[in-house]
Amino acid sequence: MDSKSKTSVTSVDVANLAGVSRSAVSRTFTPGASVSPETREKVMAAATALGYQVNILARSMIQGQSNLVGVVISGFQDPFRVSLLGEISRKLGEHAMVPLLMNVEDPDGLSDLLRILLSYQITGVIMTSGAPPKAVAQEYLRREVAVVMINRDRDLEGVDVINCDNRAGGELAAKTLIEGGARALAFVNTRASTFSGIARGKAFHSYLKKAASPRSAVDYLADTAGYEAGREAARALMAKTRGRPNGVFCATDLMACGFLDAARSEFGLCAPDDFQLIGFDDIALAGLDSYKLTTIRQDPGALAARAVDSLLERMKRFTTPGCLKQVPVSLVRRATTR
Repeated sequence: MDSKSKTSVTSVDVANLAGVSRSAVSRTFTPGASVSPETREKVMAAATALGYQVNILARSMIQGQSNLVGVVISGFQDPFRVSLLGEISRKLGEHAMVPLLMNVEDPDGLSDLLRILLSYQITGVIMTSGAPPKAVAQEYLRREVAVVMINRDRDLEGVDVINCDNRAGGELAAKTLIEGGARALAFVNTRASTFSGIARGKAFHSYLKKAASPRSAVDYLADTAGYEAGREAARALMAKTRGRPNGVFCATDLMACGFLDAARSEFGLCAPDDFQLIGFDDIALAGLDSYKLTTIRQDPGALAARAVDSLLERMKRFTTPGCLKQVPVSLVRRATTR
């Protein structure tokens, strides 16, 4: 190797050492480009010998597009959301795409984050549940950046929405509690709910009204969020001597775990003897021995796979109509129901 530093090695140097054209080097390092196995082997050997690395950002500036995909979320407190992010990153990697993660908890910083993402010449955006309002997605669409949303409302043209089947999940929770003998029912959510949480509650109530023996459920909307929302709900609902619910459906597992802990420690109640409890998501915490929570499982891997596949398709055909794709859910029966 000559005296050149690794940072100064160019594709021309690689081409000269490999005995191929510069365009062959470019094709070798372009995902999906056509190049013969023999040429690829020569180019990779030369690149390794010279310490050559493709300057992705420079290529992006020249081509006006990159292999970067913006992944927009709002906070890392939800274990399911963290799991989903891992699956999105893995699936993007299978297609040689690189996730550029943006946390937009602060509404005042939205415009700055939007500019940062666009400055990287991103090729698409995936927005998850709890991410910023549709005005942000509209700005990306205006700039012809492909957008896919996960567990969001379908309220934008030209956007694919990938949701777990919230309706089926809410109905399954109601059916399971009724079959287990619950008569006084409650739905627990947070006031600052996501689209998914609201949809689950609506389906839960709808099923109860249409049941063979129609029932109603009280709603408790907590001022807090996550685990603390569940504890808050338990304190409010289980302190009653009359009208205490014996069947509770929480919008997320994290809420259900908080509910269960408060019911046990503060009121001496246990599930399923004193009340039945169902969560939603099937996070790792739900399966621990201290909870053994019955829950509605949504599959983060399936959600991520459909989102990435939809994004890749939309990048090829940006103007196609948006569509809704639903991922099935299932009941995971554990120790908090009969």
